[in-house]
Amino acid sequence: MKVGIDKLHFATSHLYVDMAELATARQEEPDKYLIGIGQSRMAVIPPSQDTVTLAANAAAPMLTAADIEAIDLLIVGTESGIDNSKASAIYVARLLGLNRRVRTIEMKEACYAATAGLQLAQDHVRAHPDKKALVIGSDIARYGLNTPGEPTQGGGAVAMLVSADPQVLALGTESCVLSEDVMDFWRPLYHTTALVDGKYSSNIYIDYFQDVFKGYLQKTGMQPEDLAALVFHLPYTKMGLKALRSALPLVDDAQQASWLAHFEHARQLNRQVGNLYTGSLYLSLLSQLLTDDKLKAGDRLGLFSYGSGAEGEFFTGELQPDYQAGLDVGLPQRLARRQRVSVSEYEKLFNGQLAWRADDQTIDVADDPHRFVLTGQQDEQRQYLDREA
Repeated sequence: MKVGIDKLHFATSHLYVDMAELATARQEEPDKYLIGIGQSRMAVIPPSQDTVTLAANAAAPMLTAADIEAIDLLIVGTESGIDNSKASAIYVARLLGLNRRVRTIEMKEACYAATAGLQLAQDHVRAHPDKKALVIGSDIARYGLNTPGEPTQGGGAVAMLVSADPQVLALGTESCVLSEDVMDFWRPLYHTTALVDGKYSSNIYIDYFQDVFKGYLQKTGMQPEDLAALVFHLPYTKMGLKALRSALPLVDDAQQASWLAHFEHARQLNRQVGNLYTGSLYLSLLSQLLTDDKLKAGDRLGLFSYGSGAEGEFFTGELQPDYQAGLDVGLPQRLARRQRVSVSEYEKLFNGQLAWRADDQTIDVADDPHRFVLTGQQDEQRQYLDREA
């Protein structure tokens, strides 16, 4: 029985800041961001969006009534949680109108958590092939204004419907995992922005990729050339390119050229959004499938998931005959229609997020076009609005 990703959909803000403009404002050469980091635009998340609304906006458009009836497991992977106790998945389940019998949990391990959720979901569906699971990686990457990590911010959510006989990608049953206590990136409970040792984290990322990639090949007996393309977690797109280059010596010149060409498609949409934390790998997968016309049914893709702290996993999936039918085909057009904001507007929005305090707060949602929005806080409870309810 095949189990894997049946549908794949994405949501982010309707706003972005141009990276060349941001570089100039920070007295940096634009190519440092455009080439050195590999980013062209960065999603700007307004106060009216958070982990919950991004997740719901990602999932709702792809779900049919039959899907909603069949879903009995909802997992939200995030490191942008809104509560130290209550799972964001509980809120998302209500907004989506899921069955009350659904199991709802939130998972955390930096950028890796959505992959943990995907592995749990496929095991669940293998045991219950008449059911479906919904896995969402939803995050807002915040390092602070005028910080070294600022150009690697962003935000959004990727929703994946997991089922038997999937339309998009049949997942393999084997993977290779590595987990160690590493202080390359963390966010203590008293911080609203992340702490990171940037160069160290980049080195750990590549070390982990090399370890789990080679471990997977040894474990399964698969050859590198059996993989049509490699898809990476992309906190910024240059990071994935560095990791890919470390694997090129394993294959011949023709395969190297093919992998590099596929990678350019896999990072195309990430260049326009920025860092998604838990969703970054899966936006790259979506970018690959939407923009790469050299892929075909039966191709096997290798996927590398990484979460600082640190945990990494390498696994594979096989493209299915009708994989385009399960994709968010309107995404490139939606990204092109976003509104550009100035650096000063971006800074105002960054500082206007719902404050971590007990007071009642109200957020102006008039300019937010999305179905699900955060309207504020009342009696220490976040207030969400479904405009279609």
